[in-house]
Amino acid sequence: MKVRTTSPDDENQVIATVILAFGGDPMTRWVWPEAHQYITVMPKVVRAFGGAAFAHGGAFCSYGYVGAALWLRPGVHPDEERLLELMERTASPGARESVLAVFEEMAKYHPEEAHWYLPLIGVDPAHQGKGHGDALMRYALEQIDREKVPAYLEASSPRNIPFYRRHGFEELGTIQVGSSPALVPMLRRPR
Repeated sequence: MKVRTTSPDDENQVIATVILAFGGDPMTRWVWPEAHQYITVMPKVVRAFGGAAFAHGGAFCSYGYVGAALWLRPGVHPDEERLLELMERTASPGARESVLAVFEEMAKYHPEEAHWYLPLIGVDPAHQGKGHGDALMRYALEQIDREKVPAYLEASSPRNIPFYRRHGFEELGTIQVGSSPALVPMLRRPR
């Protein structure tokens, strides 16, 4: 399965794939449960959370933009100010009280050492189960292993945890605040 590093010209297609992939994600839909709200806000959220991957060689896609992963290299970070502003302004009333505390908990688990961070990975639901996610993960982890640094992510859906385990990630704990679904921070040491 062919995977490649994208360029900024691919940004809209990659973001569209991520939006489709996260349409049923428990954490994302807890924050934006209404379809119109989700469709309107999610492109901005993807850009704030993982958009820096495009400019720093960490945005990958499988053939035809069926799957996409936005990895942030060591020293590259989400646009936290924009992300928090979006959360405060657009999150559902039920999520608004807890979502900032979720982000505070997420920060506690991020490794202090240099690492690659995976804020977003997904496959178009029409193509899930065909190996696109595995191909994306292998492509990124080969590069990360060459750099001999860890990889870190938060699993936002329990059904994805076995997938991450297969690729060498280990759970560090569980983040759950108020009525939020659980997030599971996971770390993979370099091979």
